[in-house]
Amino acid sequence: MIPLASVFLSVAISAALGAISPPPLPLPNSKVVFCNYETKSHLREETMQCQGKFELSFLEPALQYCTHLVYGYAAINDESLKLVPLNEQFDVIKDNYRHVTSLKSRHPQLKVLLSVGGNDDISGEGQEKNLKYREVVESSAHRLAFINSAHTLVKSFGFDGIDLAWEFPETKPKKIKSGFGKFWSAVKKTFTGETVIDEDAEKHREQFTSLVKELKNTFKADNLLVTLTVLPNINSTVYYDPRALAPHVDFVSLHAFDFYTPQRNPKLADFPAPLYDLIDRRPDENVDAWVKYWLSNGFPANKLILGIPTYGRTWKLDDDAKVDNVPPEGLDGAGDPGPLTKDAGILSYPEICVRVQGAGNVSPQGYRKIVDVTKRRGSYAYKLPDEEKDEDGIWIGYEDPESAASKAAYVKNKGLGGIAIDDLTLDDFRGTCSRDRFDKYAILKAAVAGL
Repeated sequence: MIPLASVFLSVAISAALGAISPPPLPLPNSKVVFCNYETKSHLREETMQCQGKFELSFLEPALQYCTHLVYGYAAINDESLKLVPLNEQFDVIKDNYRHVTSLKSRHPQLKVLLSVGGNDDISGEGQEKNLKYREVVESSAHRLAFINSAHTLVKSFGFDGIDLAWEFPETKPKKIKSGFGKFWSAVKKTFTGETVIDEDAEKHREQFTSLVKELKNTFKADNLLVTLTVLPNINSTVYYDPRALAPHVDFVSLHAFDFYTPQRNPKLADFPAPLYDLIDRRPDENVDAWVKYWLSNGFPANKLILGIPTYGRTWKLDDDAKVDNVPPEGLDGAGDPGPLTKDAGILSYPEICVRVQGAGNVSPQGYRKIVDVTKRRGSYAYKLPDEEKDEDGIWIGYEDPESAASKAAYVKNKGLGGIAIDDLTLDDFRGTCSRDRFDKYAILKAAVAGL
């Protein structure tokens, strides 16, 4: 039984939010807009100097633009392999599940999905990292336990379906090689192929298809949705069979970004989410390559959703850094944590915009911004080290409203199903980047306008 205090709190929050809720806006061209909501954002610090904490009330201005809200994340129990809340204290005891699903009463167009995985459900290390995601698919008994628990959790808290952000092993990060090293690496790949991370990858591909099919068969009786999110650096050609999956999923979101991160590539920075192939890069390190793989292998365009990040990746520049070209030279690992998110190597869009905004090419804070006039790669900015001030240099590759609009235009031109914003809590939810404090969610709104 739910405590009465929790019920009254939920009603009070709903009433307060309803008073400021704007009327829903029609979305163009019948496209869908998935809005990811990372619940760990409620753990950020909240002071006068640091206002990064994301309260539930901040969702309200965004929801008029969203057709689907994706709640991230649920987890898989290490022993039972059943679906469980990732943070039971927050999700269940503090009733955040119900607070979020109750938003549908004021936004009747909205579907709320519970996502599992997403690189937030961590267990093990090295080759054993998140092995449970492969264990679930490996037997019919494990799949059944997961499916039944997922159905119960989704139904109990009023979700409209489940999103599988499945944690398959990531591809190996790219390394810097000398001229001879590049030659020898190319020779080895010719004869041996890429390094094998999962020896049973082919079986797991077939078993994952079985999981999705069995999950949809269980969910369809209650008209519940089943969607997939292909996480960054997960090789679709290894783990996903688009043609076999198509009849059993409602949408697939491609998170085709983070091809380069300071954690994976501490000495090699590059555009983290290019739209098209760039010179001297791997041919699969761009949005267009991912989309072409799914479409050419039998997946319907109207079910394919393109992920758009709301953040940038950052690297420190050493004293001898060269930034005349991209990739830059002279990197020293992840950039310092930002004041809002406090996470090394990543900055939210508002943390970036306050650094790079200015009338000229160089902002008042000393950042030189390079705008993407080609609409193929994304924007970047940098600030060189300052020995006198004892300040580190930084290089930032990031998404901004202009590049988000370009990706949305690509979705429209390709006839894809829509976009997925990843995520709302890293967009400008306070209106920091705007002169009008009521003008919030710059990346979300630019992407929706581009559809």
